[in-house]
Amino acid sequence: MIRFKLILFFCCTIFTACKTKYATKEFKVSQIPLSPNYNSLESWAAHPEKNDSIIDVFYTTEKENLKADVFYIYPTLLTSKKNDAWNSDVFDNKQNSTVKNIAIKYQASAWANAGRIYSPLYRQVHYRSFYEPYTSNGGKKAGEIAYDDIRRAFIYYLNNFNNGRPIIIAGHSQGAYHCKNLLKEFFDEKELQNQLVAAYLPGTRVDLKEFKTIHALKNPEDTKGYLSWNTFRLNKEPKKGKHPAHFSWKKNHYVTNPINWDESRTATIQDHKGLLFYDEKIYPNSVYIEINDGLLWSSVPRGIKGNFFLKLIRNYHFGDVNIFWKDISENAKIRVENFYNLAKN
Repeated sequence: MIRFKLILFFCCTIFTACKTKYATKEFKVSQIPLSPNYNSLESWAAHPEKNDSIIDVFYTTEKENLKADVFYIYPTLLTSKKNDAWNSDVFDNKQNSTVKNIAIKYQASAWANAGRIYSPLYRQVHYRSFYEPYTSNGGKKAGEIAYDDIRRAFIYYLNNFNNGRPIIIAGHSQGAYHCKNLLKEFFDEKELQNQLVAAYLPGTRVDLKEFKTIHALKNPEDTKGYLSWNTFRLNKEPKKGKHPAHFSWKKNHYVTNPINWDESRTATIQDHKGLLFYDEKIYPNSVYIEINDGLLWSSVPRGIKGNFFLKLIRNYHFGDVNIFWKDISENAKIRVENFYNLAKN
C-alpha cells in the first residue's frame, strides 16, 4: 500500500511540476463556487475547537496550554489537467479530505507543538492559474477570490479567537504566496507585527524588497520576520520550460537554512532532525543540504521506502515542509519561547 501511494504521489508531482496544457474555460462570476462561512467549523480544515484526530495526534501539549496560534494556508491541491474549474469548492468532501489527509497531516502538523492550528478552507486557484496564458485569462481573477477568502478567515480569527496571542503565519506554495499578501496587509509596518512570532513561507519567492519592516530571520531564535526556501535535488537546477516559476527564484531573495536556521550555507546529515514520511514515521539524519544561487539543494533522503523515485525527480518542491518536518517543529517552539522571553524584558 505504501509503495502504491508513493508511485501515485511522485507521478503526480512529476506531471504537475511541468508546464503543460490544461482543460480551461472562460472565467465567469456566475460559476464561482459558494463562499465559505468562517462562523462555522465546517469551513475550517483545522481548528482548536474541532474534533479532528488527524491534527490532534500531533499535539503533545494540551491545546489550551499552547502559548501561540498558527494560521496555516495549505498549498495547491487542485491540479488535474482535466478539471477546468478556476477555484476549488470548499463544500466538496473529496477535495476537503485531500486537504486534511495531505496538507494538514503532513504539513500543518509541523507547527502543532508551537501553537494552536487554525487553517481555513478556501477557494484556492487551480494550478494552471500560475502560468500563461491561463493567468491572464481567468487566473488572476480566481486568485483574488482565493485571497479574499483567506483575508476574511484571518479577520474572523483575529476578531473571535486571537485575544492578543502571538501568531505564527505558515503556508506552502500557493499558501505561502497568499501568506505574503496577509503579511503586507495586516503586519508590515503595522501594530500587529508586534504579535508576529515568525512567518514560514517555503515554496514561494520572497523578494528582498517584498516587505518594508518584515525581514528575513537569520538566527534560530529570531522573531517578527520571515523564513523561506525552495528545494531542489542536490546539484539540480530548474529548467525554464518545466519550472518557469521556480526559475525566477534564483535572484534577489534570501534563502533560509531550514536545518540550522542561521546564515550557514550547508547543513550535515547529522544536523538533520527529521523527515515526516508517508508511512507516518520520522526519519532523522536523512538529508544534508546546500544553499546555491537562490535554491536549497537537498540530497536524496536516506532510509525511506521507495527513495529511488526521488532520484528521478529534479524539483523537491513537494517536500519543502515534510523533508524538514522535525526541524520546523523544534524551531517553531524555540521562536515562541524566545518571543515570550523578549516580551518579559
